[in-house]
Amino acid sequence: MHFPSLIEKKRDGGELSPEEIAKVISGFTRGEIPDYQMSALAMAIFFRGMSDMETWHLTKAMLKSGQVFKYPPNSPPKVDKHSTGAIGGKTSLILAPLLACDEVWVPMISGRGLDITGGTLDKLECIPGFNVNLGHRRAIKQLEHIGVFMIGQSAEICPADKKLYALRDVTGTVPSRPLIVASIMCKKLAENLDRLVLNVRFGKGAFMKTRDKAEGLGEAMLRVGEAMDTKISYLLTAMDEPMGRSVGNALEVAEAIDVLRGRGPADVVNLVLDLAARVANAPRAQLQKWLQDGSAWKKFVSLVEAQDGSASVLEGIASIYRAPLIREITSDRDGKITAMDAEKIGRASLLLGGGRQQVEDKIDFAVGISDLKKVGESVQRNEPLMRVHARTNNALERVLPLLREAAVIGDEDHT
Repeated sequence: MHFPSLIEKKRDGGELSPEEIAKVISGFTRGEIPDYQMSALAMAIFFRGMSDMETWHLTKAMLKSGQVFKYPPNSPPKVDKHSTGAIGGKTSLILAPLLACDEVWVPMISGRGLDITGGTLDKLECIPGFNVNLGHRRAIKQLEHIGVFMIGQSAEICPADKKLYALRDVTGTVPSRPLIVASIMCKKLAENLDRLVLNVRFGKGAFMKTRDKAEGLGEAMLRVGEAMDTKISYLLTAMDEPMGRSVGNALEVAEAIDVLRGRGPADVVNLVLDLAARVANAPRAQLQKWLQDGSAWKKFVSLVEAQDGSASVLEGIASIYRAPLIREITSDRDGKITAMDAEKIGRASLLLGGGRQQVEDKIDFAVGISDLKKVGESVQRNEPLMRVHARTNNALERVLPLLREAAVIGDEDHT
């Protein structure tokens, strides 16, 4: 296979054959295709796209690069959810233990942060000792014991995607629809699920900027899932403002714990319940009760303990990672919040050190933005709009103008 010819073929709008796609993925997985050539192909796909057939064969090749989970006979239904990236997206931390209160199994394989959006694994690793690298046998035993695990991709699960996922993050190819579809669906198909709900985000803080593009992504994933006999539904969610009131790893874990303790922001609670209701056996009212009566919280504690985490520190997690510098940004007038730009807030969190700008970057769990005002809320002059958590003065000063731009205040409607 002459790889530059395949790059040129896709660059010029050609369609890659199933055999070519299979050879690309197997060669890349084995290390025979260097990162710089795979990056060039990813960029060609970004600009030229892929047909449904190409996307399906890409997904299948990435799935076949590793193992598929196998479960004991007559085990409960296997369910999961996936979100297509969000600013302040902490729903998986709540949804997984909540669903495990139902008579289902939740084998959740998650990823790390991409560009300005955070990753579930990064948040879980805020919890001291939490092990996201369970082997297959241990993961299945944990399902049998507590009904849920939350892990990253092991070397055995879609290794091609693991390599490509890291490459996309630093080559400007994150928002490619076929690459998003293949990345999400190969991992979910490897879980061997019965039901899957997808939360497809659109708007300023999402990969998909418009509702139409988000719907196209959802439909593309539906078609891939149907080809593999997995029951899939999707929910479109606007992401022009951050989800909840916190952005940043430890800050978001603390907010997720608030929800699991029966508190937390209403937008997060409602989204979790809407998603859970699509794959659970129990009705929405019962799911809400499990959030309020402590059942979901107890399941989360069991999950943390089962994966070697320190459950005793959970409720003080934000204190463990308290940033050295905390600065309030205040309103310069009376009025009402008309916009809280999720993209700018996500970019600020990244610049503070809360995400990766290069594959090898280490994340600072303590930094981020908290106590965000929500669109529609009234504010008075000098009232805090948000709190910025920074490691250094340089980082703080760098993001302050961006965050001031993110909050737009209009006149109160007195009619």
